[in-house]
Amino acid sequence: MATEVLMPRQGQSVESCIIVAWKKQVGDAVQEGDVLCEVETDKATFEVESPASGTLISVLYEDGDEVPVLEQIAFVGQAGEEPPASGAPGSGQAAAEAGSGSTGSAAATTDSADAPAAGAEPGTAGAAEAASDTRSAATDAGTSAAADAPRSGAGDRSDSVFISPRARDRAERAGVPWQTLAGTGPGGRVIERDIEAAMAAGTVATRDAAGRIGAGGQAQGAGSGAGGRVTSADLREGATAAGATQDAGTATVADGAGIAGAIPGMQRDRSTTETKLAGIRKKIATRMLESVQNSAQLTLHASGDARALLAYRARLKAAGAPYDGISLNDMVLFAVSRLLPRHPALNATFDGTAIHAHGAVHLGMAVDTERGLMVPVIRDADLRPLASISTEARRLAGACRGGNITADEMAGGTFTITNLGAMGIEMFTPVLNPPQVAILGVCSIEAKPVLKTDGSVEHIPSMGFSLTIDHQVVDGAPAGRFLKDLSESIAQFDLLLADTGLIGGDS
Repeated sequence: MATEVLMPRQGQSVESCIIVAWKKQVGDAVQEGDVLCEVETDKATFEVESPASGTLISVLYEDGDEVPVLEQIAFVGQAGEEPPASGAPGSGQAAAEAGSGSTGSAAATTDSADAPAAGAEPGTAGAAEAASDTRSAATDAGTSAAADAPRSGAGDRSDSVFISPRARDRAERAGVPWQTLAGTGPGGRVIERDIEAAMAAGTVATRDAAGRIGAGGQAQGAGSGAGGRVTSADLREGATAAGATQDAGTATVADGAGIAGAIPGMQRDRSTTETKLAGIRKKIATRMLESVQNSAQLTLHASGDARALLAYRARLKAAGAPYDGISLNDMVLFAVSRLLPRHPALNATFDGTAIHAHGAVHLGMAVDTERGLMVPVIRDADLRPLASISTEARRLAGACRGGNITADEMAGGTFTITNLGAMGIEMFTPVLNPPQVAILGVCSIEAKPVLKTDGSVEHIPSMGFSLTIDHQVVDGAPAGRFLKDLSESIAQFDLLLADTGLIGGDS
């Protein structure tokens, strides 16, 4: 009997994961513990191992698909064994309709465009709904859910064509009539490689053919194939006709390439590339949009005399190990960890109905990685000496860039710091990291003119700060007081150290 492979739960707050890449293909022999695929959340990447030895007989999702945790993603069994019926695309929805009778089936096709469609991901209706952000939208506002709803005998290719959301999106962008393709995925499902093969073979709809595609996705009486379907011959004929009517004065891509080739230094690749929004980048996009939509963000700017900070950094560097690795950013992390207990309104989270002020300071720090922005958390930062904060910050940043950060190390922050000072950014507007109510941007150190008591002007190095707050729950005055205290603490960093304890190792 086949063994199901489930999408594992990675941390209590993780509801879904994205399949990055399958390491094994259908038909491959596997041993228990072999890595089947890599998956990622918005926080980290993990490996899914085979729960049994045998043959990978079915893969239910493709690279790039988002899958709810604890959902079936594959089956391992014996060579030649058929996967369980529950793994067939759309079978969960079909079973639900079979149990509800004809009335329930009709309601399912008219109730909402959000109802799971024949092209939905495998599994239950709940799983399809959770993965709905990977599914392409209906072709226009006039298209009802009935266009995609399973017909009777939904598992029969003669009645319905299954396609994954990723493949459908690719097909619609490329103009490939996927309804005419024979899928090579599980249960005859059309998957992305089928679309790519069709594109390579030139199976792309012309504008004229595309205009004849109805709401259900099939040409209405225009094709020469069975049931009026558009065939490759129809597409070639349409392409020829479209080419014959092209205005002779219209510049082509080849013309542009010729112009570029005639200009010195323009022989580089000038083509347009498209990158699918997926993985961590997709999660970041979603969270950033939710952040600005669900909060009233206000950013305040200030600066502080950085001479004491620079002098102390020089002393640490001269002292050698273990202190020479302490950076200016580590010092800012330390200063903020000491100030937040005095400003509880900023060390808080907001869930939309209640404000949660936190006694402990769990400091998030933004880390730039090749996979996108990540925010690990320095726990109990207010109890750590400077050297400990520096060591933990380096460890977490290394784990993020190495891809082995855990979900728990990315959760539970109460305040976040992001630093763009190394890029020469003098001020910016950091975006809140929900549900936190404040985030501090650290900017570059610039020479700032200061009027002295004798009337002369002195240019002193000053570090800029940009503090974004959720104005729903934090007023401008408390935020301003925090920035004032931070600027003064930076200017007198040695006094801050004396007031809060030693800089040495953990204590």
